[in-house]
Amino acid sequence: MSDKTPRRRAASQWAVAWRRFRRNKSALIGTSIVAFFLIVAILSQWIAPYPPRSYEALYEGSAGTPPSWQHPFGVESSGIDVFSEVIHGTRNDLYVGLTAAILTMIIGIVVGALGGYFKGIISDIVLGLTQIFFVIPALLLILLFARIFLALVFKGFGLTLIVLILSFFGWSGTAFIVRGETLRVREMDFVQAARSLGAGSSRLLFRHIVPNILSPVIVITTLNIAGFILTEVVVSFLGFGDANTTTWGLLLNEGFSYIRTDWWVALFPGLAVVFSVLGFNLMGDGLSDALNPRLRE
Repeated sequence: MSDKTPRRRAASQWAVAWRRFRRNKSALIGTSIVAFFLIVAILSQWIAPYPPRSYEALYEGSAGTPPSWQHPFGVESSGIDVFSEVIHGTRNDLYVGLTAAILTMIIGIVVGALGGYFKGIISDIVLGLTQIFFVIPALLLILLFARIFLALVFKGFGLTLIVLILSFFGWSGTAFIVRGETLRVREMDFVQAARSLGAGSSRLLFRHIVPNILSPVIVITTLNIAGFILTEVVVSFLGFGDANTTTWGLLLNEGFSYIRTDWWVALFPGLAVVFSVLGFNLMGDGLSDALNPRLRE
């Protein structure tokens, strides 16, 4: 008599990671914070009472007023509603953080995978290039390029310029991780089996190796989002961003000069920065624990 008892299939890597992630309260809190900011960014044009950089509150006689039911975050002395600006800044800062992180991830995967898979001159060139970009003082160059290109070329495209600069200087960390993981995975049996069956280099890289090194890449990309948001805030706060585009850093810059009197102008965008960065960091730490093979069940 044959045994027809169904065998229980082993949980996949991602199923185990999801189960671990759901048990991490800090990760769930971080994910909830991130989801909240994403919803606000998507619905910003319907949530915000005023359009970006609008001075309508000035003509309503509300300029320089503290938080109230009509203006929950108060109004700048110039007549700009802080609540509306924080909402619009959410969309713009998340655009910078998410887009720069995705571009950085793509560049880092391509460069790191090439440097880890190929040997000889290609590996040496990629490693040297990655080390150069890793030690470059990126923030100083970002400020320099932002000031030059915003004035000469990218008028009206300040956020896109910052995204491109962050991506250009921010991929080296991801490339180092991808290179190390590629060096490890390329010697595994399933890669050697695919190579013996005639699989080419491109197929081995992007069909067998890259899908198996995505766990650490996802973690560092999540953490990069928080870092890029902070960098954009610093750039705009120091006055090197696009003065015509609402960001949290621009609001902090405007509120810093009269922080003793109109404290609300800088307080609320500052809280938005703190909570958004906290959310992405908590989510990234949760993903790191969930995707760590040494901690996996």
